[in-house]
Formats: sequence, structure tokens, C-alpha cells
Amino acid sequence: MKRYDMIVVGAGPAGLSAAIEAAKHGVKPIVFDENAKPGGQLFKQIHKFFGSKEHKAKIRGFQIGKELLAEAEQYGVEVVLNAAVVGLYPDREITVRVGEQLQHYKGDSILIATGASENMVNFKGWTLPGVIGAGAAQTMMNLHHILPGKRVLMLGSGNVGLVVSFQLMQAGCDVVALCDAAPRIGGYGVHAAKVARCGVPFYLSHTIVEAEGTDCVTGVTIGQVGPDWKIVPGTEKHFDVDTICLAVGLSPMSQLLSQAGCNMLDTKGGYVPACDADGQTSQLGVFAAGDVSGIEEASSAMIEGRISGIAMAAYLGFATQEEKESRKAELEAQLDTLRQGMFAPKNRGKNIQKTEEGIDISSNLLAHGFVADDEIERFPGVTKQRRIHPVIECTQNIPCNPCQDACRKGCIKIGSNITSLPVVDEEHPCIGCGMCVASCSGQAIFLIEEEVEPGYGEVTMPYEFFPLPKVGDHGIAYGRNGKAVCACEVTNIRTSPAFDHTNLLTIKVPSNMLMSARFYRAEEA
Repeated sequence: MKRYDMIVVGAGPAGLSAAIEAAKHGVKPIVFDENAKPGGQLFKQIHKFFGSKEHKAKIRGFQIGKELLAEAEQYGVEVVLNAAVVGLYPDREITVRVGEQLQHYKGDSILIATGASENMVNFKGWTLPGVIGAGAAQTMMNLHHILPGKRVLMLGSGNVGLVVSFQLMQAGCDVVALCDAAPRIGGYGVHAAKVARCGVPFYLSHTIVEAEGTDCVTGVTIGQVGPDWKIVPGTEKHFDVDTICLAVGLSPMSQLLSQAGCNMLDTKGGYVPACDADGQTSQLGVFAAGDVSGIEEASSAMIEGRISGIAMAAYLGFATQEEKESRKAELEAQLDTLRQGMFAPKNRGKNIQKTEEGIDISSNLLAHGFVADDEIERFPGVTKQRRIHPVIECTQNIPCNPCQDACRKGCIKIGSNITSLPVVDEEHPCIGCGMCVASCSGQAIFLIEEEVEPGYGEVTMPYEFFPLPKVGDHGIAYGRNGKAVCACEVTNIRTSPAFDHTNLLTIKVPSNMLMSARFYRAEEA
């Protein structure tokens, strides 16, 4: 039996972060992961993260994964892949299946960072090939470069459903609809808005009645859910699809902790271990971090992992209590920042009516996925000026501030409260550099130039689709609701390493369409 200071089960964001943090203090950790590649969910995530610099904001998930792996190598963290931990026993002993062999290890401390698995829902035809989890679709696209299907219906309007819907379209799929049994959009409004302006209709208070097909999915029927959660007769709607994606939540993979005899809690978020402030379970020396201890974003998982890492280093005697408390306080402050705003754990399930600034929440956004034209100008980031200026359609209090950091001229202000709505400061003129547009993790910032010629102005928008248009191309501008609003002409397309693969597309539209045009499509041949 081999012995290690610290054994980590799971080489995802929490596990790697914990191992790195502990290794910085001289701990020799070993990390086991059942997959062929480390990094967990990060390498599937091609979108930019929210938060601040400390949370890796505006950096794409797969790039964060690369940075974590490089840091792990730098500090000598040993990572063993294709290694499934099949047992966790008293005295911190584990059994690992590597190939056809079972190997035994003992740790002076053990961290379980096994993450979560996708939930499923039952409906007629749910076992047909073509019914897949949204995470599985993301794996197929972003890791294996395989299209999950051509015509897709998404069930679930949380961040996973919204993000994967957009990525499906980026990969070339046609997302025919997004539905959810809940009466309101569950994820960030900016994620919903970028899906809606691509023309995807939202069906809230709807769920799947039946997946159609014999050998595989050929269609799907959805229906409206009544107050009794049953389908309302006569509300059925049919779509021809070959793929149904399910984004209906995650469940912590806490089986090893339960097997080890840890005290477990049956919560709304799943079966999780009872942990103290260090992430230590009821079993001495056994810790948990990341989704296995409660479902949150990957940014939170990385910080939780760091907290467990420094706590384990102190537990093992590699760090002093003073070092632990100092580092832990710093990390907890970062974590607390992410747990603020409309989507904070304390606000889950609440129907919030006003922003922190006292502005009425967009009811249309919650019901249909986009802010209505008669609602948008109530938000402080939406202004009108003669010169070029940003229009910031960020309408919810979410923890994010890259736009403030990106604007070197001080034109965009959020302040010390990271969840505050962005404000455009007209005393500091915009120079049109576009860094705010490229840096916005929610793709919610546009540059407007009111009058480039009589009767016409320009809109610069984030654009992450291929093929890229060319200057001089004529196309159709679409509104926030995904409906065509006017003809337009491409006048500029900017790419730069500083934009990190977010292209800046500028279109010329009639002046009365400047506050409506938010997406571009080429004219059909």
C-alpha cells in the first residue's frame, strides 16, 4: 500500500486547485481521475467566465484549465489518469482501478472533488438515441468536435441550458426552441438574451410530452404546464428535431463520502456531506470541495478547492494556523463576492422585482428571454450620445466587472460593489476601442455611433460565428427578440489577440434602428 500526504479524487477545477494550493506549502499530493484528460468540465467550457480578475473573469474555461494544469506541473502535483477510485474506507484508505488492476493507497488526508452528474427526466421516448444531457452535447462538440445533431430542442433555461444552446448554434446546429417547466428564465439574463437574438423562441411553463421516433429521435412534442404541473390539453406544440438536450440540473457525486461514513445532508441541491468551514467532513482528515459539496459555478469550485488545500496543508502541519487563516480569509472574500446579487444562494427561488438600484426588473426578459424595447432604456448602461459610445444591456445584478477594467478611459463604471449595474460616464468620452465589447462575458455591450452619414448610424456588436462576414456584405439586422428589423451593411470587422476570439462586427443601419439592431445574418442566396 502506497502512502501519500494528500490524496485528491477528481482532477477538475476544485481538485486541481486544492492540490496546487497544498503543494505550494510543501505537501506532496497525488490526484486520481477516471478520465483520459485532466481538467474536468473546464475544457468543455469555451465561453468567458464571469466575476473579477480574481475569479478568472473574461477568460474562457478551457484556457483556465490549461493554466491550472501548468500550475500543477510547476508545483510537482502528480496526476494519475484513467484511474477510477472505487472505494473509500476507514483510516483514509482508497481502492483505485487502473486498467485491470486494483491498487491500494492510504492518505494522511483525502479530498473528494468528484463533481456532479447530469439529472434526467422521464417522458415517453426518453430512452431513444438522440435524447442526451446538455453536458454530453458540450463534450461531443468542444472536446471531440462532433455535432450532437442538426436540429435540437433544449429543455432547461438555467445557465447550462442557455450556454450550451448558444454553443450548439456556434457549432452549426439549429436550436429550434428552448423550453422549461418553470415560469421564469433560470439563468443569467445576458445568456438568455444572446440566445434570443439569434432567433430561438423560449417556451416557459412548457415541458416535453413525448420524444418521437422508432430507432432514434425524429421529433418532439411539448406542452404547457398547468398549476397542477400537468400538461394543459390543447397546448401541445410539435417540432421536427433529431436531438433533444436535457439541462435539468446536476446531482453531486457523493457516493464515496457516503461509503466512508461521512455525515450526509439530504438537501434540495442533492445528497451532500456535512462540512465545516475548511471543507472537512465528519470523518477526520477527509475533505470535500466543488460540486460534490453543493452545485455552483466552476469559479466557486476553484476557490473552494483552494480553501480546502490550505486547510489540508495546515492539518498536515505544512502551514501554520496563522497562514491558514490569512489565506482562507482572502479566499472566502473572493467566494463571498461570487455569492452576491440576484443569483446568490440566499435568493434562489425568489421572484425578485427590482434591481439593487431600485429599477424594475424586465418582466419580458424573465418570460421570453429578452428585454423589450420599451424596457431597455430604464437601465443605467443604456444611453444616447452624438459621439460613439457604449450601450450596456446588462440588466441584472450579477457578480461581474470586466467591462470596468477593460475601459482605460473610465467611460464605464461599476464601483466597488461587483454586482452593481454598469453605468456609462459621459464625462469620459469613449474612443471606440471595443475592449469593453470583447471583454463582456455576457456579450451584452454594443458600441453605437449615432450618425455616420445623414439618416444612418453604426452598431458594433460581439460576433462569435463563422464564417466571418466581409466589409461591404449586405445582410439583415435582427432585434433582441430575434426578429428581422432592417437591412444593413457590414462596414467593419475587427479581430485582435486582445479580443480573445470575440470579433467586433460593425453594421450600418438606419438611425431609427440603432437601439434595436443587435444581431447580424447574411442575406440568403
